[in-house]
Amino acid sequence: MGIMPVKKLIVTMSLPMMISMLVQALYNIVDSIFVARLSEDALTAVTLAFPLQNLMIAVASGTGVGVNALLSKSLGEKRFDRSDKAANTAIFLSFCNFAIFALIGMTLSAAFIHSQTQDAVVAGYGITYLRIVMGLSLGISFQIMLERLLQSTGRTVYSMASQLTGAIINIILDPIMIFGLFGCPAFGVAGAAYATVIGQTIAATIGLILNLRYNADIRISMSSILQPNAKIIGRIYQVGVPSILMMAIGSLMTYMMNRILIGFSNTATAVFGVYFKLQSFFFMPIFGLNNGLIPVLAYNYGARNKSRIDEALKFSVALAVCIMALGTIIFHVMPNRLLDLFNASDDMRVIGVPALRIISLHFPIAALCIVMGSIFQAFSRSIYSLVISVTRQLLVLIPAAWLLARTGVVTNVWFAFPIAEVSSLIISVICFRRLYGEVVKPM
Repeated sequence: MGIMPVKKLIVTMSLPMMISMLVQALYNIVDSIFVARLSEDALTAVTLAFPLQNLMIAVASGTGVGVNALLSKSLGEKRFDRSDKAANTAIFLSFCNFAIFALIGMTLSAAFIHSQTQDAVVAGYGITYLRIVMGLSLGISFQIMLERLLQSTGRTVYSMASQLTGAIINIILDPIMIFGLFGCPAFGVAGAAYATVIGQTIAATIGLILNLRYNADIRISMSSILQPNAKIIGRIYQVGVPSILMMAIGSLMTYMMNRILIGFSNTATAVFGVYFKLQSFFFMPIFGLNNGLIPVLAYNYGARNKSRIDEALKFSVALAVCIMALGTIIFHVMPNRLLDLFNASDDMRVIGVPALRIISLHFPIAALCIVMGSIFQAFSRSIYSLVISVTRQLLVLIPAAWLLARTGVVTNVWFAFPIAEVSSLIISVICFRRLYGEVVKPM
C-alpha cells in the first residue's frame, strides 16, 4: 500500500469490491423482482421491513469500519500485536451483534411493522420476513466482519469471492424457495428471507476459511476471540459508532419516508422500495470504491505520505462521479424498463417514472460526498460523516419531504432528495477543507 502506483493500487483494492458490490446490488434487485411477482403487497412489505433490517446491517458494517481503520493503521505503523487483537476482538463483537438483533427480531418485528401499516396482508408478510432475516442473522454479522478483515489487509479478491458466493446462492435459491421449484415447498415471502440467510451463512463460512488460510497479516485464534480487549473495543467504536449512527440514520430516514408515502398509497411506498433497490446498483460500487480507498488512506496516513493521499482522493472522486453520472442518465432514459423488472402496475408507473427521474438528479453530488467522507473514516474523524448524514437525512430530507407532501402531490415529495444532497455537499466541502488543512497539509 505504500509503494504500488496509486491509481493501480486503488483499482486493485477497489475493483474486486466494486464487482462484489454490483453482484450484491444485483441480488438485492433480484430478491425484490421475485417478491414483486407474488404481489405488490409483498413488495410493500419488504420495503417496510427494510429499515430494521438495514439497522442490523448498519451495526455490523459500522463495527467493520472501525476494525478496518484500526487494523489498516496498525499495519501501516508496523504494530502487529495491535492488529491481531483488533481482528480477534472483531469476531467477538460480531457474535454480540448477532445475539442482540436476533432478540430484537423475534420480539419487536410485529410492533415495528404495525407502526407503519394496518393492512393485515402487508403486515403479515413484513413480520414473517423480518423474523427470519433477523432471527437467523448470524451469517450476515460474520460475513461482513470477515470480509472487512480481508479488505483491511488488501486481500480484496478473497473478500470478493466470499461475497460473490453468497450473492449467487441467494439468486439461485430465491425462485426455488419463493415459488416452490424442484420439489421445494413454496414459502412465498418467507422463501426470500430463507434464501437470503442461507446465502449469508455460506458466505460467512467461506470468509472464515479464507482468513484462516490466506490472511497471513493477522492471526485468529479461539482463545484470543474469547478474551476481548476492552481498549481495542474502545478504539474500534471510536471510529465505528459514528459510522453506525450514520448508517442507522438511513434506517430512520427510510422508516419516516415509508410513513410519509404510505399516506398517499401502498403503491407509493412500493415505488420507494423499488427506487432503493435500483439505486443500489450504482451506489454499491461507489461504496466498494470507498471500502478500497479507506485502507489506502489510513495506511498512508500512518506512513505520513501526503502525495499518495492526494492522488488517491483525486482519482477516486473522478471515478465515482463518472459512475454516478451514468446512473443518472440511465434513470432518465429508461425508467419504464426499470419498473418493468418489478411487474409494475399502471399506478406504479404513474408514480415511479417521475420518481426515478427526479431522485437520480442527486447521484453525481452524492458521489462527491461519499468519497470526501472516506477521508473522515480513514483519519478517525467519522464524527464529520455523522454530522453530514444527520443534516442531510433528518434535518433536511425528512422535513422537506413532509412539507412537499402537504401539497397533496406525491411527485413533489421526490424533490426532497436533490435538495438534501446539495446541503450535504456544502457541509462535506467545509469539513473536508478543515480536515485537510489540519492533518494532510502539515505532512
